[in-house]
Amino acid sequence: MPLEPAHRPLPGWSQVATDSGGLYLANAFIGFIFAASGPVAIILAVGARGGLSEAALSSWIFGSFFLNGLITLLFCALYRQPLVFFWTIPGTVLVGPALDHLSWPEVVGAFHATGALMLVLGLSGWVRRAMQAAPMPIVMGMVAGVFLRFGLGLVHAVRDDFWIAAPMVLVFLALSASAAWQRRLPPLIGALVVGAVAIALAGKFQSSGAAPQVLAHPGLVAPVFSWRAMVELVVPLAITVLVVQNGQGVAVLNAAGHQPPVNAITVACGAGSVLAALVGTVSTCLTGPVNAIISSAGERHRHYTAGLMVGVLALAFGLLAPVFTRLMLATPPAFIAALAGLAMLRVLQTAFNVSFRERFTLGALVTFLVTVADVPIFNIGAPFWGLVFGYAVSRLLERKDFGARGG
Repeated sequence: MPLEPAHRPLPGWSQVATDSGGLYLANAFIGFIFAASGPVAIILAVGARGGLSEAALSSWIFGSFFLNGLITLLFCALYRQPLVFFWTIPGTVLVGPALDHLSWPEVVGAFHATGALMLVLGLSGWVRRAMQAAPMPIVMGMVAGVFLRFGLGLVHAVRDDFWIAAPMVLVFLALSASAAWQRRLPPLIGALVVGAVAIALAGKFQSSGAAPQVLAHPGLVAPVFSWRAMVELVVPLAITVLVVQNGQGVAVLNAAGHQPPVNAITVACGAGSVLAALVGTVSTCLTGPVNAIISSAGERHRHYTAGLMVGVLALAFGLLAPVFTRLMLATPPAFIAALAGLAMLRVLQTAFNVSFRERFTLGALVTFLVTVADVPIFNIGAPFWGLVFGYAVSRLLERKDFGARGG
């Protein structure tokens, strides 16, 4: 089995206490707040569009945090590295259009199949070749296409509820303008706080009045395995996890001087995805932004303690998922749309930069246009066909680019 060996000896409680410190706890808190703000808003935005119930959304959030928190604790301890696992944001976005014509059990069936595929790739050691199979510009063209709706949603939020969304945008831009301010208060967190204050001042918090359930009671979802869900979602989901998310996470950790265990990470994503799918949660991935935050400062051999703290916070958030879900759903739609749009802004910028920077630009453009058009063919959603047509156009008209990358 080509899995990388764990770090020996495993750290004990005294070792963890020695290696932790204020800097690592602060980075862990900032990284966790990032994961618990904009990305959660994306889940709620996608779920609301797909008609999911509050209970289903609460169960999804439970799996996203609690189950992935357990994997995070295990891997940070085993490999003594900051290996934080959460859920795939591009994969979440892919689910939105799919729910227009697929049932929720069919989508969950695709989650299971994606997890099984990644588990096979990780155990076989083929994952590195699989990650290199699809040209990154074409993949990111698809990502740009599915993320574009969140950028447009941000603009629409300012139009529809100016006094909620506009202050959020202004604070986000002001904090983003200064590196010193960003270190004190991440722009997305500042936008969330200002938005919450604006909602309170406007009296737009729409509580149902019923006593909220406090602890999570995740609901098991019986999967339905349909060919159209398999074709539409499994390959794009696997690509977003292995290439987009895990690729970003591995690159971030390599840049910080770590050597992340790629095969073991893939196995964790596969097994975690199958487990999380039981409660209706999208596929597990190695997170890029959070790992970047917790490995950005301090001594490298102590970074894992920040990962452990993120895992603990994730467990707590997952257990209290019903409370946080109800709080977020009681806010105006413009607040969710603005928060999700701001969270996607840099990712959308990166997607465009990678897609149209150098090679495979025509294929990336075709992928982007087909994805944005959102026209299903044979009841299979546009993101899949964007990848197919974009790759075909590049094979036909950009053969020199394949030669340059050795493929």
